[in-house]
Amino acid sequence: MTAQLSPALLGGVYDGLLRPLSVAGDWLTPGTRDDAPAPPRTWWFDPSVPGGRHLAEGSVVGEVAVAGSVRPRVLVPPGCSGEVEFVASAGEHPEDAVLAVVGGVEIRAGTDWPVRRPRPVRERVPARTPLTTGQRVIDLLFPVARGSTVAVPGGFGTGKTVLLQQVAKWCDADVIVYIGCGERGNEMADVITDFAVLSDPRTGGRLADRTVIIANTSNMPMMAREASVYTGVTVAEYFRDMGYDVVAIADSTSRWAEALREFASRTGALPAEEGYPAGLASALAAFYERAAAVTTLGAGPGSVTVIGAVSPPGGDLAEPVTSHTERFVRGLWTLDRDLAYARHYPAVSWSHSFSRDAAVLSGGPAAGAAPDAAGRRAAVAGLLAEADRLADLVDLMGITALPPPERLSVLAGRLVREAVLQQSALSPTDAHCTPAKTAALVDAVLAVVERCRALVSSGVPPERVEQADFTALLRAREEARPEDTAAVEAGRDVALGVLGELS
Repeated sequence: MTAQLSPALLGGVYDGLLRPLSVAGDWLTPGTRDDAPAPPRTWWFDPSVPGGRHLAEGSVVGEVAVAGSVRPRVLVPPGCSGEVEFVASAGEHPEDAVLAVVGGVEIRAGTDWPVRRPRPVRERVPARTPLTTGQRVIDLLFPVARGSTVAVPGGFGTGKTVLLQQVAKWCDADVIVYIGCGERGNEMADVITDFAVLSDPRTGGRLADRTVIIANTSNMPMMAREASVYTGVTVAEYFRDMGYDVVAIADSTSRWAEALREFASRTGALPAEEGYPAGLASALAAFYERAAAVTTLGAGPGSVTVIGAVSPPGGDLAEPVTSHTERFVRGLWTLDRDLAYARHYPAVSWSHSFSRDAAVLSGGPAAGAAPDAAGRRAAVAGLLAEADRLADLVDLMGITALPPPERLSVLAGRLVREAVLQQSALSPTDAHCTPAKTAALVDAVLAVVERCRALVSSGVPPERVEQADFTALLRAREEARPEDTAAVEAGRDVALGVLGELS
């Protein structure tokens, strides 16, 4: 299967075979195709090389002007090199026009590429630059590098789709490829509607202008669902080769694996665990392996970050798709059902998630990390782990049975959860959070916890500290704008003032 890649993909909505849904009927059935002619389109082309220059594969010939902040580049295709025999002049050109001839090969704005074959690069490089998602629990505890891989397993109702939509809306990637693989139509309709009206925080334009949406819903052909993840990652590699940082979000890989199982059943392949084909692990590994930070053929940097949701039946995280996926990804954002039912969102479990990129991304500002990011992460993780250790004792014996230091550990865990980790996707101020605000919230909570410990050490009864009014601290995340650290510091000072009256 070959995908037709072009700058026209930006801002569009397609099915799993990369057919535009804008000119399709209500239903896409196997064996049919849309014969409606696509509306004619022209590009504004800006050449960047003169005639007679020798170009290698991956070199930039020029740029195409489209709406939004992304300017697609016209590249010399892989395997082609030579002198520039012809280059089109700056101006409007039909989308299928020949824009350059290099080494006897005609180059157009678009190109074709087999979706199951990774696009070539000069080399893969270590992923050491953080991808800021705007979600505090992720950026603080389980960060992801550009060019890395993450899986998001969680049962029904734990908020996988909302979390992935938040990452797609607010992460600092250049291009977003959102793959709705086997999901319900109403969920994809929400994605398309939200992206159409959301403004790009970097440019003020439409976020949809730098987004490609592949909407292969559950009622569409099974084979198109199986191909949709390959189609999406191929589109991501196409823009990566232009030197952009791309995030490919697959929601969900479980539906893709079910398509693999159905296809294997129809072809008579011997089933393995739970009926999945024996090559399931290899297919998952090959998919996630296409994520990478690379040096492109044109010698520039680029990356594809793959984030895949996993929907285990009944929330069973030991089922084959989840267990195999954990082996191949560098990050795991496990969604906890108890947190979701307690209305703690994002319901990312701090005890069952991990990030193998955290150590790499803790190298300070030179590595793109916030100052003392590792110290804050360790402090918050320690408070949460101690609070979790005491949770069963509190349920069994009550909080009053614990000694004062451990009572404060329970209080510290609650403050971290409610003042830092919780985040509202529907809030105009809290849906997105900058690293500076995250650091300010963590520092505020740590300062308040330290003051609480000092008060108890000086003889103040722990129940008086527990009954103190922490409202200003807890509301700071909601009242402060995404970049407003002053409001967070003001909430901290109010909470410290309340504690000062107890001494």
